Amino acid sequence: MKIEIWSDIICPFCYIGKRKFEAALDQFNDKEQLQIIWKSFQLMPELVTAPDKSLDEVLAEAKGLPLQEAHKMNVQATAFAKEAGLHYHMDKVIPANSLKAQQLVHFAKNKGKQNEAEEVLFRAYFTDGKNIDDMQTLISLGTEIGLDPQLLKTALQEGTFAKDVLSDIHEAQQIGITGVPFFVFNRKFALSGAQPSAVFVEALKKSFQDWQAENNSPDLDIVEGKTCSPDKGCE
Repeated sequence: MKIEIWSDIICPFCYIGKRKFEAALDQFNDKEQLQIIWKSFQLMPELVTAPDKSLDEVLAEAKGLPLQEAHKMNVQATAFAKEAGLHYHMDKVIPANSLKAQQLVHFAKNKGKQNEAEEVLFRAYFTDGKNIDDMQTLISLGTEIGLDPQLLKTALQEGTFAKDVLSDIHEAQQIGITGVPFFVFNRKFALSGAQPSAVFVEALKKSFQDWQAENNSPDLDIVEGKTCSPDKGCE
């Protein structure tokens, strides 16, 4: 069963949602039959990477908020992250455009390492204070999860996967996604936001049950006659 997750690397609740979803997967017995696909989304596509500004400042400017209010929002997100076992250092965050990082995720998808790419990018941004719009940083993160650094560098320089990022964003608009994280189960059921793990568990069970019903072989009454088969020949 396919599960698609629209997400942005610079979204604090996307990393939290990832952890809560993973906790739900640990309680789901049929997770080997799931295909999890990460999809790109950009909360601030026009953002110019600003290593000389704090996240509080960038958020205040983008949302038209007082600096104190922006700081409060980041403090609250940090507290929610801690509850999920994550350690955010918002004072270290380098506000960055996520387009290149999203291309790394698509590069990793072709190598079967999409989830690992999401993890190292989230950690780099929210915990380690790394610039996820910096080429060398992205190559280093890719290498950390076993990607070929030279092939990755070429793909990022040439923007090989930029169209895939934009395609995901367009698809989100078509579906009506306005915020992330956004989880789509079997293209029939969706959850918005970093829901409690119990909610994810119920969504997994319900969606998987429906998917199984759709994909089971039909129960046919068969009247036997003369047939030919690969194993027995014609009899």
